[in-house]
This record gives sequence, structure tokens and C-alpha cells, in this order.
Amino acid sequence: MAKQSNQKFQSKKMASQAINPDLTRLSPSPSDDNRSDQMAGLVGVLPSESLTSETGTIISDNQNQLKAGVRGPTLLEDHHYREKIGHFDHERIPERVVHARGAAAHGVFQLYKPMGDYTKAGFLQDSAIETPVFVRFSTVQGSRGSADTARDIRGFAVRFYTQEDNFDLVGNNIPVFPIQDSIKFPDLIHAAKPEAHNEIPQASTAHDTFWDFISLMPESTHAIMWIMSDRGIPRSYADMEGFGVHTFRFVNEEGTSSFVKFHWKPVAGVHSLVWDEAQKLGGKDPDFHRRQLWESINQGTYPEYELGVQIVANEEEFDFEFDLLDSTKLIPESLVPVQIIGKMTLNRNPDNYFAETEQVAFHLGNIVPGIDFTNDPLLQGRLFSYIDTQLNRFGSANYNELPINQPIANVNNNNRDGFMRQRIVKGRVNYEPNSLGGGCPMQKMMQEGGFTTYPEPVEGTKVRERSPTFADHFSQAALFWRSQVDWEKDHIVNAFLFELGKVEIIGIRERMVSNLTQVDAVLAQRVADGLGMPLPTPPVGYKDVPYTAEPEMDEKLSMANNLNESIKGRKIAILAANMVDGAALELACTTLESEGASVKIIAPISGDISSITGKLIGVDHSLPTVSSTQFDAVFIPGGMESVKTLCLNSFAVLFVKEAYKHGKPIGAADDGVLLIEKAERTSGAPNDTFSDIGILTVTKDEVDANFMDQFVGIVAMHRFNERPDLEAISV
Repeated sequence: MAKQSNQKFQSKKMASQAINPDLTRLSPSPSDDNRSDQMAGLVGVLPSESLTSETGTIISDNQNQLKAGVRGPTLLEDHHYREKIGHFDHERIPERVVHARGAAAHGVFQLYKPMGDYTKAGFLQDSAIETPVFVRFSTVQGSRGSADTARDIRGFAVRFYTQEDNFDLVGNNIPVFPIQDSIKFPDLIHAAKPEAHNEIPQASTAHDTFWDFISLMPESTHAIMWIMSDRGIPRSYADMEGFGVHTFRFVNEEGTSSFVKFHWKPVAGVHSLVWDEAQKLGGKDPDFHRRQLWESINQGTYPEYELGVQIVANEEEFDFEFDLLDSTKLIPESLVPVQIIGKMTLNRNPDNYFAETEQVAFHLGNIVPGIDFTNDPLLQGRLFSYIDTQLNRFGSANYNELPINQPIANVNNNNRDGFMRQRIVKGRVNYEPNSLGGGCPMQKMMQEGGFTTYPEPVEGTKVRERSPTFADHFSQAALFWRSQVDWEKDHIVNAFLFELGKVEIIGIRERMVSNLTQVDAVLAQRVADGLGMPLPTPPVGYKDVPYTAEPEMDEKLSMANNLNESIKGRKIAILAANMVDGAALELACTTLESEGASVKIIAPISGDISSITGKLIGVDHSLPTVSSTQFDAVFIPGGMESVKTLCLNSFAVLFVKEAYKHGKPIGAADDGVLLIEKAERTSGAPNDTFSDIGILTVTKDEVDANFMDQFVGIVAMHRFNERPDLEAISV
């Protein structure tokens, strides 16, 4: 990292190089098997391979259609044009109905400890084996062209390429679902998507149809509390928890079953954006999350997540006040601690977005021996929905033959033909049983490692009913609220006020706030007051709904209790101009980058600036092109002329004001304090004074390693939402 830092202090003098205008030389060379070609950044180095058709015919002219005369009509026989335009016309497959906007990465999973006591799943047996993974993150409701930072649930889908089969752990960044039975899923998504009559609003739940549905579905209350919290606007994918949501089964070699819930714990800690910041990022950088993921992997700051499990013995299934099979409920970690069993590291970006990120086809039914399903009605329905969705998107049952979907395990079955068939299977046997093929492929019994469904006893009458054990809709929503610190509660209230404030039908607002009375009286009153309405009466039949206040709190439900002291992956902005104190700037860069942070120098202009001693310093971004919303902290080195220039620059003043309003750490050395004072005077803060919470300043003589260590310490705190009067700051 220090090497990167030193490059900032060199003059950027690069002679322009003319590129050969012969366009036929610009065709990319095919990558080799390990995809090691790295063409990015090479100027004037052009591949020599010829442009060809899909079958290898060399193309002599890729610029003009075949015509009858120079100005004549195009000829139908132009097979190259038809191939090229036909391929282009079919480049897009149907967009996912949900989770359309995504970003992905390759990586590896390393087990910490064998789990043979609980499961016979092969990839959970040997801690010396690395299992390849592919992870896709996504928003749920927005289209592919929507912004990353909308308030929404995030998809967190992980594929393990195991020696036995692909195992797809298809989860979200919140541990609960808004509905209990998948038959309601089309209704949930129809309500959340843009309204049917005018296709407005995009990627937002702040409208009537969504809250009409939610207010009529009390079971959604718990999930809504999570979405209205800052969990709905994560800082980055690397700072986001993941959950398998459903209760699955572990089955060991002896056939003993236990219940299991899967958790992904980000090594960087759990951090979020704030609402004003998220909205501005939607305009300033709608690709904020996917850009962060891509850049962090490119620079070697790999996102890491530890895999945890909550295991409940089969005989303890009914020991809780809630039903393990209810996906609107979680198992509080205060009742069943999460056992950390391994770590996933995302260390390689996809080579091609469409071929990998877009064509990956996750399926909850992709499981391995040792992992099995439960009777969760949401899980059961999703098993059908996933495979049906992939058949619609790809138009063929052969989607698993696409490279990103191919397992590393041997595939040997009697499936044949159809669209997109890529495997060439030799021989004439495609049925079972057979004698011509020696009986192969043949079944393996459970004792030989074959997958066998857990023999759970089942009996009952065919009904369309909900289990009475699913009836408690408010207890865990209340637990979530009680477990938040004060500023987290403030953000939840503000989120409800924004969302419900967009609702036009007063009756919908009243019905939703009525439901909130069953979560917490103070919450409901604050929302009612903010909407300018009287507190509604409790919902009809509320006395008949079961409720428990146990446990009273669970600290793991609060992001404030899930911080990490590392600044690895943080993005730090250094504001500077000509005649900056170069020594302080260089010390800041070296220190922060040595801790794994990414440092960018922001100046009024692009190109180079000079230090007091005349050293040239490379500028990463000019002030008009970036915003403090794209960074985690701000540092302002001294140098009177530099700071004077910044104080006269409206973008620089706004940069500091926004950083303060969004609770971000701010550091300043010597004259750099003047820029903070300029931001104070125009901020609307009480008495034109910022609180000193999360602000670190020092005189020129004290800009040393000790000061930078203190600055690293406040950056590690991530955000200071407890600053008073943040809502009063005008930006």
C-alpha cells in the first residue's frame, strides 16, 4: 500500500500515444484457460489475432454492410451482418422479476473446524480444503437500471462448488422474510414494484400499494422493522450481514438430524449509510455498491465473511416461544449463539458480467448430502419458484451447462437434448435400468453417499391453513426495536415518516400505525406525531394475538454493537490544493494505506497540485466530480494557501458539511481547521458550531504518528450518529 501512496507524489507526465486507426486490429484476443490476460491499462498495445465469425471465418470488413452498389440496397446474403446483428438482438435474456440489479464475485470458502457431528456434507468435513464460491449481491425490487442505494432488502446468494454438487445458499441481508407462505410472494412483489397504472416509483416502497399490502399483513411487521432500520441501506456489500433466512436440516452419517440456520458475519463489521447520504448517492453514483465491490477486490482489499450456524437439536424443535419453521422469525442469538465454522474470501472479479453475474442461476434445490429441507412453507414454495424462474429466463432446462452454473462434481445422468445442450454424451444408453451400459449410471444408496431425504414422519389432513404456531406477528418486531440504541431508533422513525409520508390514502397510514402500536407505544406515537395524525386504536383482534417479551433484548440485533476496529476497506478523502503541507499529506496517506484504507486526494482541479516545498502531488478527483457521500472520512492537511483556496471553493465547504451531517470522522491539521470553521458558519448548526464528537484536530508541530493513530481510531468507529442536531445541518 505504501508503494501506491508514493506514486501520488510524482509528476504525471505521459506522452500521448497515437493509436493505429485500423479498426480491424482492435479485436480482443481470446483469453487462455486460466484467464490471465490483463489488457486493461495497456496503451498502444493491440492484439494481432484476426476478427472472425462465430464459427471462425476471418472477417475482412466489419464496418460496412454488403450492398448492391455503393449507394444501393443491402443484400440479404450478407451472412456476416445477419450473424452479428442477430446475436446482438438476442444479447438480453429476460430480466429477473426480483433481484434484477446485481453484482458478483468469485472467492473461496475455508472451513475452520469439521462439522461431522452434525452433517455429512463433504465440504464441511476437512478444514484443509478450499471450496470455490461465487457470490451474487442484489437489490430485490429495482430494475437492472435502478440505483444501488435504494432502501431495500439485499440478496446474498452464495454458490459452493463442492465435490458432491453445487450447494446454493440463497439468502438475504436480513434474517426474516415479510411473508410466511410463498403463495403470497407474487402479491408482495406486485405491491412493492412500481404501481401498475403508471409504473411509478422505481426501486422504492414509498407508495400506496406497498403499504396497503403491508398494513393488511401483520406477519410482515418484523421484516419491515429491519427494512426501515439502517440495515435497509448498507454501506457496502463488505459491511453487510447475510442470512439463509429459512431453517434447514443438518443430517450426519448416522442419520441424526438437527435444525440449522446459516449466518454470514462480515469481518469488516456491520455498517450502513444514512438516509440523506443514500438518496444523494443514488444520483451522484448509482453504482456505488457494485463499484465498491469491484474496486476493493482489484486493490486486494478482499471482502471477507465468516460462516456461522445456529444449531438446534431435533428434540428441541418446540422449546421456543416461536416456530422454527416460520420465516418471519429469527432465533435470537442470546438464546442460541452462532457458532463460527469458516470464512469466505471474495478475491476475484468476474471476467464478463453477462456470462457470469447475469447468467448465474441459483436454486434453493441445489443441496448436497448432509443438508436437507424442513417444512417451512415459504421454503417449500421457493423450491418450485427458483427452477421455474430459470426455465423462463433461459428457455431451456440446460442452463446448468452454462460455465458459471456447471458443478465441479461429475455429472452423469440420462437427461438429453433441448435448447442450449452443450454436453456431448457418447453411447446409445439414455435410460435406466439398462444392461447395454452395464447398468450405468446407477443409483447409490444412502450408505454409499447418495442423497437421501430425511425420513421425517408426516401425517395429517390436506388443508389450506396456517399453523397456529405462526400467529405471533409482533413479539420479535418489538424485540428488534428494544434492542436498538437511541440513534438507531431515530432512524427507524424517520424511515417510517418518509415512507408513510409518501402514502396518499390516509386510511393506509392509520392502519399501519395501528399495527405499530403492537410493536411499541413510543414508536407508534412518534410516527403518528410525525405524520400529524392522532394515534390510531389497536388493530381489531389484537388481544387474540399471542405475544411474548422474552428475551427482553438481543445486542446482536443492533449495528452499534457489531463494529469492527479495522479500517480495512474504508475510503478516505484528503482535501488539498496548491501549497499544501506535503509532509502531513504524505504521512496521512502512508499511515491510512498501511492500515488497508483507500486514500484519494481531492482538489479543486484535476492533474497535479504542488506542496509548500514544490513537490508535485497527483490528484485523484476534482471537487466538482465527487461528493463526501462516496467516502467514509475526511482529512484536511495544513498549508495556509491550500486551505484558503479550499475555503473559497463551495464544493469543498459542502464536502465538509455533508461529512459532518452524515456522522463521518473528520480530521484536520493546523490551518485545515479553518475549512471546518467555514463549514460550521454556513451549516445551520446551533451557534454555528459543530460538536467535537468524531472531529480530531492538531497543530502543525503535532502532526506525527501518534496523531495519525488517533485519526485511524476515529475512522474505525465508522460513524458518529450521536452528534446532536444533525437534522438541523443544511446541505
